Amino acid sequence: MGIAAGICLAAGLLSGGASAHAATPAPVVLAGHRATYDLTLQSVGGGDTVAASGTMVFAVSDACTAWSTQQKLRLQTVSRSGVTTELVSDYATLEAKDGRHLVFRTVQTSNGAPVTQLRGEATMAASGGEIRYSQPAGRVLPLPAGTLFPMAHTAAIVRAAQAGETSITPLLFDGTGADGPQYTYVMMLGWSPPPSDSPFAALSRLSSGRVHVAFYTPSSHDMRPDYAIGMRYFANGVSDRLDMDFGDFRMRGTLRSFTPAPAPHRC
Repeated sequence: MGIAAGICLAAGLLSGGASAHAATPAPVVLAGHRATYDLTLQSVGGGDTVAASGTMVFAVSDACTAWSTQQKLRLQTVSRSGVTTELVSDYATLEAKDGRHLVFRTVQTSNGAPVTQLRGEATMAASGGEIRYSQPAGRVLPLPAGTLFPMAHTAAIVRAAQAGETSITPLLFDGTGADGPQYTYVMMLGWSPPPSDSPFAALSRLSSGRVHVAFYTPSSHDMRPDYAIGMRYFANGVSDRLDMDFGDFRMRGTLRSFTPAPAPHRC
């Protein structure tokens, strides 16, 4: 997988192996917030990249009947030949809380030149749905029944982890690709009661757990994922301790700042 594709996937859900002793989870209540992550190079795997650093800002707002999200990721890489490249991914969505509608926009540049530009909307019903891209214009793709949008995907992961499940395989459409939904394989690595060792008081008093999420293109026959990320999820859907695998290098994401967003005054 190319770096650009991985960056796009990073911008941004059920069958699974439930534990025989799974507890009944509390309802998942996601939280609006703004989070900033510092990205540092963790390892390289023999590819062309020898150095990398960056930042990612992720903001979620509660719009009563929908979630509004914005994510901006900046990544600077250095190749073996000394060439420096700045990749920027600007991603935004408006996702209905009932799971039926998603408006999305993804703009990705490399050294200021456009690489990817996607816009459109997706609709879902019990029997399935469709994606209508306005960029690329006229592109229409089907969505299989059960496909989840990004915030619903997060809620599904937290819910399964709280219930003691060990893995789930939800289909996800998040608007970061022109080829429709992706398969995701999510491994839960344990769920712990509070307190946590987070330096942020609003997070330290929540239950939390480690997860690993792998993303696959439906048409691919390769067992290797297009992109993978490990993280710690808190009960409100906020994540920290990111481990981002771009194929030939890995980045660590450290939560530098976290600000809870106020709930809407009226809905």
